Parts: sequence; structure tokens; C-alpha cells
Amino acid sequence: MLPTNPYPRGRPGALAWPAAVLLLVGCTSMPPAVPPTIADSPWAGASTVAGVVGSADAWRHWRLPGKAEVRFVPVTVNGRHALAASADAAASVVRRKVRVEPEALGLVRFSWKVPELIAGADLAAREVADAPVRIVLTFDGDRSRFSAKDAMLAELVRAVTGEEMPYATLMYVWANQQPVDSLVHSPRTGRIRKIAAESGPARLGQWLDYERDVRADFERAFGEPPGPLVGIAVMTDSDNTRTSVKAWYGPVRLESRGDAQAAR
Repeated sequence: MLPTNPYPRGRPGALAWPAAVLLLVGCTSMPPAVPPTIADSPWAGASTVAGVVGSADAWRHWRLPGKAEVRFVPVTVNGRHALAASADAAASVVRRKVRVEPEALGLVRFSWKVPELIAGADLAAREVADAPVRIVLTFDGDRSRFSAKDAMLAELVRAVTGEEMPYATLMYVWANQQPVDSLVHSPRTGRIRKIAAESGPARLGQWLDYERDVRADFERAFGEPPGPLVGIAVMTDSDNTRTSVKAWYGPVRLESRGDAQAAR
């Protein structure tokens, strides 16, 4: 039996659970918007993923059912190729499907610029779990290890989208109050873990660059080695807090383990 909507009709956040579910699978039940300006932009060209098995999908803007779309536009800011995000009580993602085997996983390099935080947002609270910027990595794995709650969620995902829910989702986020490098568990499912790559207002309004060890971060977040990486995305959302937010993403680059070791 599929789980019913956990929110009473009309209560704020009534669509939050389905939106989170569909984010896990890349919103495959909704037709993707494919603006050539994103797929063919310098930002997309500079966003590289090493170690891909087979052909990788293009970067695509995916809508979340029942949510207003974030406006994503390729731009040049301070001499950098960037993807500008503008959300007005909205949530959506720009995503690329890939397949990188665990032994090839290395470093992920990304950058962002955020002018202001979302007032009242808290990534650990279901009703206000918004963030101006997120880097999202999705992984395959042994779904027989799901808890009963997550198995029901996976069944719902399969029924709604016709695809399997990722085994695990790791996000790098800008938090309002959680300390830098702290681990935040999703209030909706144990299959999403967030790492606060940045926190608080001290470094707003400037480009910030990051380098993260994907394998090490996954093992710390989930307590086990990662499976294959199957998706990478950027996400801006302000739908829960019903606010407006802007941000800019630099190119997202995933290096294979061999390349990362050779560079050191």
C-alpha cells in the first residue's frame, strides 16, 4: 500500500514530500525543459565529469510538479562562466545524468556566489528546508537495505515516475546556522544527507571555491562506501519559506580518482 500525503489538505508544505521524492529521481515524471542556452552554454561546457561510463546526458532544467520554476540563465560574472538562479517561492534543478563507477570517484570542484541568505530557512526543519544553493550528487546501491519507511518511499517513486529512487543523495549546501562541514540529515528521508559547505552570512556577496573528496564525504555521511554516481545537479529552492532568492553557480567539475591523485 502506498503512503498517503503526510500533510493535511491546505496545510503549508503539502507538496513538499512529493517534490522531495521526485528530486531523488531527477523529476522524471515531468517533461524536462531543455533551453539550448543551458545545454550549449560555456558554463555547461566547463562543467565536466571524468570517469563517465558510456555517454553522459546533457545538462537539463527539470521541473518539480506543483512548484514554480527557478529561472536559470547562463551568464558571465566577474569573468567567470556562471549559471544564474532566481527563485520566487520556487524550486527546480539543473541536472545531468551520468554513471561513474565507485573506483573512479575523486574530487568534486564547484563554486557559487550568494548575495543573501533565506530568512527563516533551516535545512533540518521539514517546513522551512530551503537553501539558496545546493550541489546534488545521486548514487546507486543496494536498495534491499532501505528502512521500511524508505522502502515505502521507493515504492511511491516507482509508481509516480516509473524509475527507481536513487540509493543515496549527497548534497553540499549553504546553511543558515549549522556549522561549516556539519552533517544535516534530511527531515523527510534517511536517503538524503547534506554537508554544510558554507554557513552564515560572513562570506556573502563573493565568489567562493570548494574542493571536496566525494568518497570521503559519502562515507562520513552514510557510513559505507559509495556506489556508482548516477547524477549531478545544482538546485536552488525557496518554495517552503515562500521567499525570493538569487545565486550564481560556477562550473561543476568532477575529477576521477587517478586525475585527482596525479594533480597532488
